[in-house]
Amino acid sequence: MVKIGSGAEREVESIKLSRYACYLIVQNADPSKEIVATGQTYFAIQTRIQEIRQMDEYTSLKSEEGKRIFLRNEMKTHNIQLAEAAKDAGVIEPIDYAIFQNHEYMGLYGGLDAKGIHTRKGLKKSQNILDHMGSTELAANLFRATQTEEKLRREEIKGKQKANTTHFNVGKKVRQTIEELGGTMPENLPTEESIKELEIKIKKKLK
Repeated sequence: MVKIGSGAEREVESIKLSRYACYLIVQNADPSKEIVATGQTYFAIQTRIQEIRQMDEYTSLKSEEGKRIFLRNEMKTHNIQLAEAAKDAGVIEPIDYAIFQNHEYMGLYGGLDAKGIHTRKGLKKSQNILDHMGSTELAANLFRATQTEEKLRREEIKGKQKANTTHFNVGKKVRQTIEELGGTMPENLPTEESIKELEIKIKKKLK
């Protein structure tokens, strides 16, 4: 119940928002309002804290195996967030999302789509490309995923074709950066042992 102008009370609906809903509202509201400015500061600080924690966790890893598992788990999280951003942009049907993913691969892998990468890396159709990447290749794909998601949301991109073009261009830009730094192109990086098999081995060692 809330008080109205006449002094009487009126029943209003109470809505519980998810953390992400709160974030979107605060980020798109008027920062001249104190409560909005406070909210924006809160989310900025929390985002930075999470980034520092993730970086500390990653840099503390000494083995390639540990880095691969860490980055693969990050990819799972960010792929879900990317899928949500793509859906908001208009990529709804499974076939549309598969095409959306292929544009990322073609941008980052010099024109190779998922099928072409499977062939290049000697993978079976049933094998997940991400499960057979080393830490360097996973890091490049993680950067591509996070930047695509951010660009889709920041620029409020709408339409399947525009979303596909955005994904392609971000992947291509990451590829250009790798080339400028003198790095190995992702399609030329070695195919690694399956992450799933690696996790099984580590669990057995721990036991």
